Amino acid sequence: MMLFKIALRNIVRNGRRSLMTASAIAVGSIALILFGEYNDFAFLGLQYQAITANGHLSVFEKGYFDFGSGNPAGYSISNYRSVMGLIENDPELKPMLNVVTPSVSLFGIAGNFSIDASKTFFGTGFMPSDRDKMRHWDEYGLRPANFVFPPLGLTDKDINRGIVGFGMARVLGLCGPLKVPNCPSPPKEAVTIDRTAPATSVNLMELAARDRVGEAAPVETAPRLDLLSATASGAPNVVTFYVNEAQNQGVKELDDAFVGMHLALAQELLYGRGEHKAVSIIIQLRRTEDLERARSRLDALFAQHKLPLEVHDFTELSAAYVQIRNFLTVMFGFLAVIMGMIVVFTIVNTMSMSVMERTNEIGTARAMGVRRSGIRRQFVIEGLMLGLIGATAGVILATVLSIWFNHAGIMYTPPGQARQVPVRLLTGDYVLLVRVWISLVVIATVGSLVPANRAAKMKVVDALRHV
Repeated sequence: MMLFKIALRNIVRNGRRSLMTASAIAVGSIALILFGEYNDFAFLGLQYQAITANGHLSVFEKGYFDFGSGNPAGYSISNYRSVMGLIENDPELKPMLNVVTPSVSLFGIAGNFSIDASKTFFGTGFMPSDRDKMRHWDEYGLRPANFVFPPLGLTDKDINRGIVGFGMARVLGLCGPLKVPNCPSPPKEAVTIDRTAPATSVNLMELAARDRVGEAAPVETAPRLDLLSATASGAPNVVTFYVNEAQNQGVKELDDAFVGMHLALAQELLYGRGEHKAVSIIIQLRRTEDLERARSRLDALFAQHKLPLEVHDFTELSAAYVQIRNFLTVMFGFLAVIMGMIVVFTIVNTMSMSVMERTNEIGTARAMGVRRSGIRRQFVIEGLMLGLIGATAGVILATVLSIWFNHAGIMYTPPGQARQVPVRLLTGDYVLLVRVWISLVVIATVGSLVPANRAAKMKVVDALRHV
């Protein structure tokens, strides 16, 4: 206890220097805590975004994950309704489930023949009521209280309506009918197609036009597209699609190619007159912490019933989630190294100055019988106390700043999102606070070992006659 009293007096005696050292430690603590809390919130936000769109788990036909993207019809689940019933009625899985729904993914060409425009598309077919329920999942409480969901644009009863991305609407000339904001006009006039010229290959747009011959005038007032794709047998197939709305998908590549449609329409387009299957079965759980347990149970269930199915979680299906999480983790580690080096050099500099100023005191203490370990211990305790003061002040200030940030209303557009959201920090992460506090105290203590060893190794005679 006496050593702590002496250390505190020495810290107070050099008040200005001690204040600057503790301030440097506090700044490092604030930087690490604020960035760590932002990372925590970003990780939860990425999870929320992936889970509301694609669920926690997805069930595929075995082999789809490696080869099915080029042949979705060939790697589809034929008995998906019975598989869904098996999952929903399992007594172990049932309490964990929030939504179990089929999904169809496909590729093709979308054509707007009123202006002779076409565009390759990536389509997703889903049950609108299930998708709407998935969008309302909010285990982490990240949505503001006044948040209003934009309309989905689909209903279970109307299978011919759907949505497209802003980019798809722009390319196909739907900006006016869909009232898409900030939509530029094309710099060039549309090229008139000579339909009398001989075709050198299969013209899918012409195929769609012939398919529409003899149809009654549509009653729908929404813009119409013709979606062209190949069925499982390789034959071209055409369906009519009415666009309710254009919605920003957040990522330009997806926004320029996205088409969201009813599950039944996607099945009609992909499978034609054949058996209507599902490319995947999406499972959204009530709690993310049940993910591993649910996945293990699904694997056991499929093995028990000898079903050729495989299960993948959202981290495997969302490359952006893993990449962004790894990037932020590396950035936090890089910042931690920098802050640690600043604290070490600050402590070494402060304690070295203290050793030089107290050389005579060190010599006197050594002459009175204090061992080298006692001198070393004295300076190490001073470094420890500076670390305690600086780290504690940093934790308190960081907590105050976190609360201020969460109420400041600062807005930004995070990766993969189409609209601005407020900058928020995940306050109350006590594990992070304790880790930062302990780390900086330990770093300050270790940093003081260098000047402490120098003080302990001084020769008594040289120290006593030091001027």
